[in-house]
Amino acid sequence: GTLTHFAAPPVLMVAAKWEWGFSFIMLNFGWKATGGIILSNIIYFAAFRKEFNKLQVPVRDLGPDHSLRWEEREDPSPAWVTGTHVFFLAWTVFTAHFPALFLGGFLILLGFTEATGHHQNDVKMRSPLLVGFFLAGLVAHGGCQGWWISLLLTTIENEWILMIGATVLTAFNDNAAVTYLASQAPNLVAISKYAVVAGAVTGGGLTVIANAPNPAGQAILGRFFERGVSPIKLAIAAIVPTIIMGAFLMLLPSAGMHQDPKSKGKDDEHHSSIVPLEQPVQLSSTAVTQ
Repeated sequence: GTLTHFAAPPVLMVAAKWEWGFSFIMLNFGWKATGGIILSNIIYFAAFRKEFNKLQVPVRDLGPDHSLRWEEREDPSPAWVTGTHVFFLAWTVFTAHFPALFLGGFLILLGFTEATGHHQNDVKMRSPLLVGFFLAGLVAHGGCQGWWISLLLTTIENEWILMIGATVLTAFNDNAAVTYLASQAPNLVAISKYAVVAGAVTGGGLTVIANAPNPAGQAILGRFFERGVSPIKLAIAAIVPTIIMGAFLMLLPSAGMHQDPKSKGKDDEHHSSIVPLEQPVQLSSTAVTQ
């Protein structure tokens, strides 16, 4: 989600307002997140490699009371069905700021999935729609929370405290809510902006509600646990990768941690409008005559 400025809601909430473009996100978050993810997955794969073997249970060995449901089948879909989904995914990204084109493509996709339902699992709309309504409500009413979040963020000058605080808040709130409220605070310095977003994306795996994709992951993997996913054990298991990701984002230096692209643009515009006094202004003969 931190490879681009439009992939994850916590980044999307602040990217436009803080003028964080693709290059800024990739150079300050993307490569750090990639390194942390690779290291975390290597550690957890080594620790739980025996558990992965238990996931490979053939359908015939599940017994009569555990038959595979239609929506859980994993047989491959035709290549043209997969290609169509990839096309509409790209279409959604490129038309995200054009509601008519976006909604038109979305309706066509719904019709396509209905017509080809025998080739693919049912598209479940309830969870994504709830996430969409949550983000819409956040944008509509989040500004009302600016009075206290701006005071909190502007009074904390230590970037580590901001980062850890955002990580903890994310565990009990969706990380998009944390970053959106941070975007309501005026005059934040570059390191404060960076620390808040770093903490929000770092703590996205501590609880089910910390990040929008987490409920989908629990719905897919919950059947492999005897009593579902335990919230306490999930938080404990997430501590190690949370520390790794926080260290990667905060300890590895990058230019965007201290250089704000928004203020830099204003400075460049200001300097370009100033004519040095030692350079005389040359007027053409036509201008002098007029």
